[in-house]
Amino acid sequence: MEPIENPDGISVFCGSRTGYHKSYLEAGRQLGKSLGAAGIRIIYGGGSQGIMGTLADAAIEAGGEVVGVIPRFMVDREWAHPGISRLHVVDSLHQRKEIMLHASQYLVALPGGFGTLEELADVISWAQLHLHHKQIFLANISNFYDKLLSFFDDCAKQGFTDPHHRRLLTCMADIDTLISTLSELQPNWKHLA
Repeated sequence: MEPIENPDGISVFCGSRTGYHKSYLEAGRQLGKSLGAAGIRIIYGGGSQGIMGTLADAAIEAGGEVVGVIPRFMVDREWAHPGISRLHVVDSLHQRKEIMLHASQYLVALPGGFGTLEELADVISWAQLHLHHKQIFLANISNFYDKLLSFFDDCAKQGFTDPHHRRLLTCMADIDTLISTLSELQPNWKHLA
């Protein structure tokens, strides 16, 4: 497998399903289109369905580079997106997360299910342990993550995390705010806004 060099893109964790609220799918489409049009590489889970597929399709249509990282068993089940720029087939979900972490500058979580939650939990706990220092953005589209954020606050109140650990996660209510924030963090990405 050819390594992903130059960690200069954005890794996106998101659902392989669309969810019931149209805003979730639109968030994936908007993020994919914006990053693709700006020439910012997207690294994602490599799937063709749900928010994942919509994100990839929108970026491709905008002329962007989309790199998928997917475990072999998912390829065997024909879940891989056939039209992305590059597909890295790995042996495990853990390997997928490690590659996605190291191949990007920023991490973004859109709405999703257990898989997205697992990816988010891992990158937060790795940041808590100082295994990486990358900014993690949570796109709380239509308040999807409100209860999870409340749980994180309760973890600190109950003494299971330190209050400053909550700052490992930057919460955004919509994609416009996320894109604006990214363009401020990266002056060479100003054309995002």
